[in-house]
Amino acid sequence: MPATVGDGTRILKTWGGEIHEVVITADGGAIWNGQSYSSLSAVARAMTGTNRNGPRFFGLREVAKP
Repeated sequence: MPATVGDGTRILKTWGGEIHEVVITADGGAIWNGQSYSSLSAVARAMTGTNRNGPRFFGLREVAKP
């Protein structure tokens, strides 16, 4: 993750027609919908129901160019 993402950082993501808020925790995990997750990838998986690269899903990494 970029250095600008740290404890207390709020990430907003539009998914499924709703805006979701994720808060980064001091241990590198995240809180979404009042539940703690070990990583952004775990949040993305819970949100979408599929395996996702969390930082990429939340727009924190560029997609590799072919």
